[in-house]
Amino acid sequence: MDWDDLRIFLAVARAESLSGAGRRLGMDASTIGRRIARLEASVGAALFAKTPQGYALTAEGARLVAPAEVAEQGANAAAEAVRREAGLTGQLRVGAPDGCANYLLPQVARDLCAAHPGLEIQIVALPRVVNLTKREADMAVAVSPPDTGRLTVQRLTDYHLHLAAHEDYLRDAPPIRDLADLRHHRMIGYIPDMIFDRELDYLSETGAESAAITSNSVSVQMQAIRAGAGLGIVHDFAIPFAPGVRLVLPDRIALKRSFWLIRHADDRASRRLSLLADLLAQGLRAEVARLEALLSAPRLCRT
Repeated sequence: MDWDDLRIFLAVARAESLSGAGRRLGMDASTIGRRIARLEASVGAALFAKTPQGYALTAEGARLVAPAEVAEQGANAAAEAVRREAGLTGQLRVGAPDGCANYLLPQVARDLCAAHPGLEIQIVALPRVVNLTKREADMAVAVSPPDTGRLTVQRLTDYHLHLAAHEDYLRDAPPIRDLADLRHHRMIGYIPDMIFDRELDYLSETGAESAAITSNSVSVQMQAIRAGAGLGIVHDFAIPFAPGVRLVLPDRIALKRSFWLIRHADDRASRRLSLLADLLAQGLRAEVARLEALLSAPRLCRT
């Protein structure tokens, strides 16, 4: 049985579609389909059933997943042994919520690639939990530790959030001296039914019952705040990227959350991925600390 066919089989099983597997592997869907047909002919059984939702594993396909993953681990170990002489090279795909992906990971990726020129880093920014079981990424940053799955979990760092608004909005809007004054102001936040993790439910911290402008994206929320559309909870590490955005009632509304690094349990045996995970963790901790330290500048604060 050809390993490359098994590699394609696993990609379809995880993506549940030919097009999704093609995007992951850099191949077109028709080629993926032909390779699956060839594998099915070689094993003498249908491995997938086509459904309205995509490609679902048959009973025979489900039985092939475990041995295919063993072959995958062997191929990865062989590739790692070859790479070891050349240092850290190859592709690393990191999934993260869009706040981390937009404001932290680009700088961390820059430094890693500068130190290891043969490394290719892909940042997957998703407003949901990254599915490592389906290999959507090699590792993922999350805002809470998972309670299911064959995963390893490492606490990365705490980070802080505050209520903030643009100085143009604050200049023209009614003054804010206490929490009670917030009821006279327009709030910006998450779409309630699209909050994918309880740790992202910030609105109750302000005492507001609803927000006038909502998005499932932290970056969109920040752009609305920068546009002077209202007040919202923002990451401290994002404020240095938003000129004119000021903290509001920082002594009354202050949140703390944590980032966690999630990996598939089978990847613990990979020296390369373990080293990359350590470097990624170090970089994220340092970048959060650097950006949050900038908030000590008086121009970023408003009492």
